[in-house]
Amino acid sequence: MSKIPMTVEGAQRLKAELHRLKTVERPAIIQAIAEARSHGDLSENADYDAARERQGFIEGRISDIEGKLANAQVIDPAELDLGHVVFGATVDLEDSESGERVTYQIVGDDEADLKHGKISVSSPIARALIGRGEGDTADVKAPGGVRTYEILSVRYG
Repeated sequence: MSKIPMTVEGAQRLKAELHRLKTVERPAIIQAIAEARSHGDLSENADYDAARERQGFIEGRISDIEGKLANAQVIDPAELDLGHVVFGATVDLEDSESGERVTYQIVGDDEADLKHGKISVSSPIARALIGRGEGDTADVKAPGGVRTYEILSVRYG
């Protein structure tokens, strides 16, 4: 399987979720299943069915996170100091048409959160920016048409 790029922060967040699932959620659901079993007939026990369904979700999420962490290529943006945009860069942009300024950090697919200015490395904006430097322009194919952004600054860390 190919490596999954991930920032240090993203890897720490996944490890924390995995720890919580294994130490809090899994024991709680095992307890809920045991309690539901004690109520008797399992064929008509909605609590038991709900607990088993929740257990399946938790086990699936644990497996998913373990797979992602096993294939993670953790990159620390603070250790990079390049003049152009690569994974982990924080980029200040200006829309050439509207003059609107935005700041994005290019992160892994699982870390993307537009509300916090984090865009996926596989997004159209990130793909248009990668390899470019300060002062360059990037044409981004958006649903509303092509938008041109000027790169005002590129920083890491």
